Amino acid sequence: MNGFEFIETTLTGNTAVIELNRPRQLNSLNRKMVSEIITAMETFDREEDVRAIVLTGKGRSFSAGADIDEMMGDDSISLELLNQFADWDRFSLIKKPIIGAVKGFVLGGGFELALCCDILIAASGTEFSFPEASLGVMPGAGGTQRLTKLVGRTKALEWLWTGERISAETALKHGVINKIVVPELLMDETMKFANRLATQPPLSLRLIKDSVNKAVDYPLYEGMQYERKNFYLLFASQDQKEGMKAFVEKRKPNYTGK
Repeated sequence: MNGFEFIETTLTGNTAVIELNRPRQLNSLNRKMVSEIITAMETFDREEDVRAIVLTGKGRSFSAGADIDEMMGDDSISLELLNQFADWDRFSLIKKPIIGAVKGFVLGGGFELALCCDILIAASGTEFSFPEASLGVMPGAGGTQRLTKLVGRTKALEWLWTGERISAETALKHGVINKIVVPELLMDETMKFANRLATQPPLSLRLIKDSVNKAVDYPLYEGMQYERKNFYLLFASQDQKEGMKAFVEKRKPNYTGK
């Protein structure tokens, strides 16, 4: 996939990698960069050969946040007419697994971008923060919502109000990230996990992600009914037949995503 200014994309086997590519600016996010990230994700989401998507950043940091130089001249009306966060809304529609590999600074909009991932693997020494209050603003791309659902109301308020720097260890303790690895093994461990997912039946992963996302918002009974319909739906797939047949025949299954 070519033609991007602020990201680079590669395909390794069945795993696509998207790298933020503004290392001199610590991968600060401008509007075009966000548009390129979600456009690449949507393209990979449609490609049958892609089973998992890895999101990471070039250089020393994942992302130090939004490009303040781009935003400082904005006003309420210009942001409304621009529909500032329309591209961000599209992240929630990606069906395939998104694994974030983060390091260095994961701040502000960079933290919001990381929270759009399904799984987060962090290098030791990574720092997370929402410093927006110190700039007289607040997160606007889902940070208050996603963080609260992960860590609860009181801890979210503490972190959002103070802009406290959160260590990888603290993030792991509160369920913000899944795993901490040494920096030199970050991409190896992330790709190993992504490649493991790439061997799983794609429709199962898709509908599990769909059901888990609904669990965040639905009451228990309604969520269970939604889960049940997805369970039934998978029995119409070739992968369900293949998976159960391979289990009985004691062989490795060959999943096609159909």
